[in-house]
Amino acid sequence: MTDSSGQGFPGGARWDAAVASLEGARPRAELRLEPISSPDGLAPNACAFAGDVRPPGHGIDSELGTGRFIVLGDPSMPDAWQGDFRVVCYAQAPLEHDIGSDPLLPEVAWSWLVDALADRQAAHHAASGTATTVLSTGFGGLADQGAGAQIEVRASWSPDDAELGRHLEAWGDFLCRLAGLPPSTDGVSLLAPRRSARGR
Repeated sequence: MTDSSGQGFPGGARWDAAVASLEGARPRAELRLEPISSPDGLAPNACAFAGDVRPPGHGIDSELGTGRFIVLGDPSMPDAWQGDFRVVCYAQAPLEHDIGSDPLLPEVAWSWLVDALADRQAAHHAASGTATTVLSTGFGGLADQGAGAQIEVRASWSPDDAELGRHLEAWGDFLCRLAGLPPSTDGVSLLAPRRSARGR
């Protein structure tokens, strides 16, 4: 990976400010964030995180919830973005079968994301996404798994400014909510993201 300071791109200082905001974010203590390699070819600048919900007592292999959060930066302001930043993310969590079968669940899950962004004052526009539920029943050698369900929300939106730390915090709140945790304002310091710059 090369440095993603944005030097050589118009608006490089804005990308620097966005990354600094991400590095200063304070997600919930139950959320473990790790910097990961950002996808190639999507934008001149990008950084990404993996998130896992790990409340105290659940151990390192907790499967309460997991997701990815990616920030893209392009000073050319692609028409679809309606701006120079774009957040692309997903979050998923296992559910009880009876909860997963509720036809209103996708709409409720999307409203949780909207609420999380509002609560963190993460101003944005051009939001889009999907909420999907999957029901499963084990048979044969997997019969002991019984019936289960999973919800997955994929979303993207364009932040109104470079205060992207608020968006990362909001996504973390949403992931924890999806995993069944109650609201909380506790947080921990964030590891610096692994960043990339392309198109030099």
